[in-house]
Amino acid sequence: QVQLVESGGGLVQAGDSLRLSCVASGSTFSNYAMGWFRQAPGKEREFVAAITWSGSTTYYADSVKGRFTISRDNPKNTVYLQMNSLEAEDTAVYYCAAAYSASYREALYNSWGQGTQVTVSS
Repeated sequence: QVQLVESGGGLVQAGDSLRLSCVASGSTFSNYAMGWFRQAPGKEREFVAAITWSGSTTYYADSVKGRFTISRDNPKNTVYLQMNSLEAEDTAVYYCAAAYSASYREALYNSWGQGTQVTVSS
């Protein structure tokens, strides 16, 4: 299994941008599709974005489409989530996860990071 560590979260104001990073270790990063999920207080964890192993295809939740961009750098074993035009509703703990196939389905991801907190003040 691959080990994942997220970073880049913080407290920002509505309209600001943040870039989250997730560094993988312990296995061949390019073997995995990667996803970002988030969990807001009192809510279930939800899909945000996913990217195939090559980076050629990306998927987004409707709520973030046009504002967030997922990308990856395989030589650096890193996946990113660029978040622009942040809204208070984006406040959550953000998790990266690894799967053998890119998907919105949480159950397909078998490795998870510990999460990074993103707080957007309005």
